[in-house]
Amino acid sequence: MNRLIEGFRRFRQNYFVAHRDIYQQLTVEGQTPRAMVIGCCDSRVDPQLIFDAKPGEMFIVRNVANLVPPFGPSKNYHGTSAAIEFAVRGLGVKHIIVLGHAQCGGIGALMRADPGDKSDFISAWMAIAAPARERARAAGDNDGTAVQRRCEHESIKVSLANLMTFPWVREAVERGDLAVHGWYFDLEAGNLLSLDSDGTFRPV
Repeated sequence: MNRLIEGFRRFRQNYFVAHRDIYQQLTVEGQTPRAMVIGCCDSRVDPQLIFDAKPGEMFIVRNVANLVPPFGPSKNYHGTSAAIEFAVRGLGVKHIIVLGHAQCGGIGALMRADPGDKSDFISAWMAIAAPARERARAAGDNDGTAVQRRCEHESIKVSLANLMTFPWVREAVERGDLAVHGWYFDLEAGNLLSLDSDGTFRPV
């Protein structure tokens, strides 16, 4: 805790002071981010750091394995879906980026899962990406690292498809008011890959 408090003090004395005008503007005018990032809660993958973004530039939601569930209104808790709704209908973002990454622990858990696994929340959450696991395994590669990476890529595609099940996302995309993107951060090499229209991830 002392490490975090000291970090805050450095932030307050240095970054905050240097960017006080930005914070003042955001306080007075509110936030108007143009992009939403759906990222993983992995401590190694910080979207604001990766994209060198200033405060107010990105609306970020992070969860295990950067997943988007399919549209399904109910009285249950839907944190990610609520964030997407606020970004699209409340803030009017122009871009939604699903940001996956290498060595994802959630995808690793998905790849190792079996009917005997015990979990209060993770197993059910990762079931969203079950189609990605099946496609990754169907490719026939026996290299575990390669299969996991393929599953990480495929899970981004699953989340993008699920995004389009939200009616107001689909309508905004069809009007040309919103674009969705699949990006993958290779934290081992420091590369960013973008999903092309042919389904292949390529360096930006």
